[in-house]
Amino acid sequence: MPSKPTFQAIPNSISDPATRLQRNLTVVPHHTIKNEIKLRCTEFDHKGNVKTTAGEFLKSDLCQQHGLHARDLRKIDSSFNNQMPVLLVRPEAILVNVGHIRALIKADLVVLFDSFGSTDSYNQSIFIYDLEEKLRMSTSAAGGLPFEFRALEAVFISVIQSLQSEMDVLVHFVTKLLAHLEESIDQNKLKELLQYSKKLSQFESKTLLIRDVFVEVLDQDDDLANMYLTEKKQGHPRTEDNHEEIEILLESYLKQVEEIANTVAIVKQQMQSTEEIVNVILGANRNQLLLFELRIAMGTLGMSSGAIIASLYGMNLHNYLETNPHAFAIVGSTALGISMMVFAFCSRKLKMLAKGTT
Repeated sequence: MPSKPTFQAIPNSISDPATRLQRNLTVVPHHTIKNEIKLRCTEFDHKGNVKTTAGEFLKSDLCQQHGLHARDLRKIDSSFNNQMPVLLVRPEAILVNVGHIRALIKADLVVLFDSFGSTDSYNQSIFIYDLEEKLRMSTSAAGGLPFEFRALEAVFISVIQSLQSEMDVLVHFVTKLLAHLEESIDQNKLKELLQYSKKLSQFESKTLLIRDVFVEVLDQDDDLANMYLTEKKQGHPRTEDNHEEIEILLESYLKQVEEIANTVAIVKQQMQSTEEIVNVILGANRNQLLLFELRIAMGTLGMSSGAIIASLYGMNLHNYLETNPHAFAIVGSTALGISMMVFAFCSRKLKMLAKGTT
């Protein structure tokens, strides 16, 4: 019979629930934890070399190794849907979930979490190449940027490039579609305009969420100071009022995100203006059709008014005009005159109503 796993008693003196949870995870053997979720990661060392490619790690191991809580890893776990972009600063690491990149950055290590089902593999491969180049640079060659800031810069560059390329594609198709609608209004083009309007709104929402991540971090002085992981590891932590380098770095990429958001807002405004013009044109065409139908109805009314006389004389009754040689001309002229008078009266009323509505 296999021996049962033994558990060490946790002292009751530990009052912090997070600390007690982490201690519990350290004493419980891994084979006793069933169905624990694993994360697939790729690790880069301080020289930019790949340590592990697509390795699978337990969440508990990652929490214990990098001093994290389980709730921190939920922010970068791709198995959770509809995640918000986030940049979390922890005592020993920086967690990034922005755009197509999910990463954990330390003073001498970068962990990239694979995004299952991601369709942005091209940007991902370019990002990994750029990340390796920046991590291999020395601090002096990188303009004094420490390891963690070089990793962050590679993340921000990749996210900005991905947003820029997606925006260029959307703006190109929307501009081309608006030019077609200015020449002629087509029902199929209007359907395409509706689809691109939804895509543009989704892209704008994503861009604004990324912008809010930068704004939120820039508003927290303690987080900005704690992002100097290398100096903290060397025993020289920054004070809350000494974070100029990272603030400049974040502000520069914040401006780029805001420029993309402003461009999208301008294109959306152009789409709304085009939609309003199209609605005006369609409304004018609809009014023309209604006017045409009214004129046909007035003509029909006039002819019906004149036809009353013809119907009266069409009865098989003696009216003493059968032998009169001028009866047909008199009756026909009278019927035609009545029809014209009714049509003229209706036309006058229609013009008066049209003047009153313009």
